[in-house]
Amino acid sequence: MWTVITTEEFDRWFVSQDEATQEKVLAAMVMLERSGPNLSRPFVDSLKGSLYPNMKELRIQHRGRPIRAFFAFDPKRQAIVLCACDKTGNEKRFYKVMLPIADAQFTQHLMFNFEE
Repeated sequence: MWTVITTEEFDRWFVSQDEATQEKVLAAMVMLERSGPNLSRPFVDSLKGSLYPNMKELRIQHRGRPIRAFFAFDPKRQAIVLCACDKTGNEKRFYKVMLPIADAQFTQHLMFNFEE
């Protein structure tokens, strides 16, 4: 089993979702916990344009809506789920908006937990 942790940014988004959406997201996070970095498409995809080459997204479909949860593995090899959003209606700008948020969250996590 792999450790999966979340940021406050992700937690705020998560608690604002309905129960069915939360269940779908949790199911994806359980798959990540079980498979770690071996989890691949169609459940996970690598992201281009991030400051971090190991930035990935959990690909969740719920009621026809594409939900994406951004995550990366930190130096302790634990997955940190950074942020999430429904991609519906925002496909062209989605990554331009979400990648900087994910990058900032991961930078903050690394600075707070791994800077000496």
